[in-house]
Amino acid sequence: MALSDLFARLRGDDDVTGDGGAGELVKPTKALTRFLAGLNTSQQPVLLDLGPVVGSNATFFGGEVGCKILIEDLSKDIDRHVNQSKLAELPAFFEQRFPQDSETISGILCWDIFDYLERAAADQLARQLTRVLQPGGVLLAFFSTADPQSTIRPTYTRHVVVDRTHLEYRPYKPARAKQRPLLNRDIQRLFEPLRVAENFLLKTHQRELLFRKAGKPATAPFESPSAVR
Repeated sequence: MALSDLFARLRGDDDVTGDGGAGELVKPTKALTRFLAGLNTSQQPVLLDLGPVVGSNATFFGGEVGCKILIEDLSKDIDRHVNQSKLAELPAFFEQRFPQDSETISGILCWDIFDYLERAAADQLARQLTRVLQPGGVLLAFFSTADPQSTIRPTYTRHVVVDRTHLEYRPYKPARAKQRPLLNRDIQRLFEPLRVAENFLLKTHQRELLFRKAGKPATAPFESPSAVR
């Protein structure tokens, strides 16, 4: 995996857009710091990222946590099933998608991938992620609360970590638009038996949820955000 220089992309807290204008929005995140704290409870953390490869993210998480990073870009899987008119097969595909052994992953970055899935596929994906997550592990997922019909044009988002409290949202073309938003209670049921550690509803019409799997962490108890290096 090629790593790029994260610091070339850092911006001040008051900077809202990048050089590309509205296409490169920097937005706050409240759950990322807690996610980092959860990763720090593992002695040798393994991070599973469900988004596309972003070299600067690997640099960031490697520097903050020193974790091993696995990339499984699910947007490509969704696009392939859409283009081949095989969306009905997506739940069965997710059932076999992850080669990782059970309870071997310290943290999972779902980003907003669940926004693009119908319920059957979402159920199977959540089941597999719950399986591979180790006791004490954490899972971070974003869910849109806006009506997808209000979007002028559908996009995927490449989430680029700017710092612990900001993400840059870079849009790119999808084969599928976002689906109807899930209610908060439906999201929580989707990830049972994981428990909700944090639930933030942002002004950007996005809900950030941090889940944690019950069980003894690998080393220390779940730390507060101030304990993150």
